[in-house]
Amino acid sequence: METSFSDGNYYEEKFDSRVFLETYFNSTSGHRQENEFLTFSLKNLVNVFSNGPKFRRLLEIGSGPCLHFALCASGHAEEIVLSDFVRSNCQEIKLWLKNDPGAFDWSHFAKLVCELEGNREKWTEKEKKLRDSIKQVLKCDVNQTNPLDPVKLEPVDCLVTSLCLEAACKDKATYCAALRNIASLLKPGGVLILISVLNETYYIVDELKFSCLKFDQAFLESAMKEAGYEIDGFEIFVAPDHIRSISDCEAAIFLVAHKCKNA
Repeated sequence: METSFSDGNYYEEKFDSRVFLETYFNSTSGHRQENEFLTFSLKNLVNVFSNGPKFRRLLEIGSGPCLHFALCASGHAEEIVLSDFVRSNCQEIKLWLKNDPGAFDWSHFAKLVCELEGNREKWTEKEKKLRDSIKQVLKCDVNQTNPLDPVKLEPVDCLVTSLCLEAACKDKATYCAALRNIASLLKPGGVLILISVLNETYYIVDELKFSCLKFDQAFLESAMKEAGYEIDGFEIFVAPDHIRSISDCEAAIFLVAHKCKNA
């Protein structure tokens, strides 16, 4: 049975940010049904950042209540801007930035990222550096021509987005438009890091289903080309059969691209 589209109002009313964190991020391995999907993403991110240039400003679109990708970027971007549609997701990040005692503990991820970078002992320095580099936490709607409206951000050097557009878009035409919308936030020649799921229609948080736009790799590559990106490389993670209790994705894709100069 097809899952009905989970629009913005549904997310604001039903999405529990803290339950999401406790379900998917209590362990660095992620949810026990995911079979190392989270580690797959982190290893690829660390590899890209460690072997690439340092960015002046990095923007994450649809960061959710999460900081694991920002931790990977810490030290590789002078400034980091995080963004999400759901108010409570932004609030979770702000709690951590203020060192609030009620904030979600990301130290286990800070240690893992430092271990992947070759020095696990630097995790406290990593957290401090991240707090210093995050300059803004903004409201974001990828279905708007300017996803950060009313804020007008200068185009950034690097854009990261993970499991966001497929949740925010009800059909393929909307997805293609969203890819163009976020492209407006990236400098020509700038780097896009996109993590997505293939052929998924739903994922579950606290026994509630949230919709996901179903598409395959061929569609994704075509949509990115049409939106003005050139793909530089990708890695595929094949989802285990037992993941069905939390989603129905067939695979995940980690993709690195750049915005074409004339886009």
